[in-house]
Amino acid sequence: MELPLNRFKRAIAASAGPVPVGTWLLSGAPSTAEAMGCAGFDFVVVDMEHVPIDTPQMVDLLRAVAATPAAAVTRVPWNDMVMAKRALDAGANTLMFPFVQNADEARRAVAYTRYPPEGVRGVAGLQRGSRYGTVADYLTRAAAELCVIVQIETADALAQLEAIAAVPGVDSIFVGPADLSASMGHLGDMDHPAVREKLRFAASECRRLGKPCGIVSFDPDMVLRYLDYGYTWVAVGSDLSLMVGGAQQHLARVRAGGDAAAPGSGPAQGAH
Repeated sequence: MELPLNRFKRAIAASAGPVPVGTWLLSGAPSTAEAMGCAGFDFVVVDMEHVPIDTPQMVDLLRAVAATPAAAVTRVPWNDMVMAKRALDAGANTLMFPFVQNADEARRAVAYTRYPPEGVRGVAGLQRGSRYGTVADYLTRAAAELCVIVQIETADALAQLEAIAAVPGVDSIFVGPADLSASMGHLGDMDHPAVREKLRFAASECRRLGKPCGIVSFDPDMVLRYLDYGYTWVAVGSDLSLMVGGAQQHLARVRAGGDAAAPGSGPAQGAH
């Protein structure tokens, strides 16, 4: 059996073509993950950092997304060797490592995804990542189809961006605007002028260094601004934000219409 190509890795590395647009999975529900994958997003993020899911649940989400046109990006809970190993063995081929502060931490993240002598990933013969041992030469070929994303989430880490981006095996930078704004003393204010400037700087530096860079916002207008800054891949909203937001809009519309109607002027009630 052939090793599946990492479409997401190729898409973010492409110098031409449409910008990959994805969304976040916060519900932890396979049916919702499958629906979002069918909605037209280029990728969906399986979040193990802020969503209380473990490895078996992650596998169910990866299976659900695999049945759709979207690619899966798996954010592990921490820059941890065991968690990275379990995610890779479970079939994740794009890992996002949170809260990477410097080049040493970026090197560790890459090492967790590589077999010896290039890294420290533990060797297992039969696991989902190797299609249960049916991929020929998986041990020597796996790294070529893995994508490593490291997150820049503080002002201190942003100051180390060039060194982090230069680490071999780091395929992309992802800037976390919420944590970055918090580290700058502007908790919850990602639109603060000082935060905007840092976000603009990060995109400019990544472009100068030739490194793909991603970002997320729940506000589509802010995502468009990030694209103007130069970010090369973006996520907008999440399954839960889109569901709750849509529900609130529908509910508000119906209630507003009902309040405007005169008592007894509505349609006759009957069985449905």
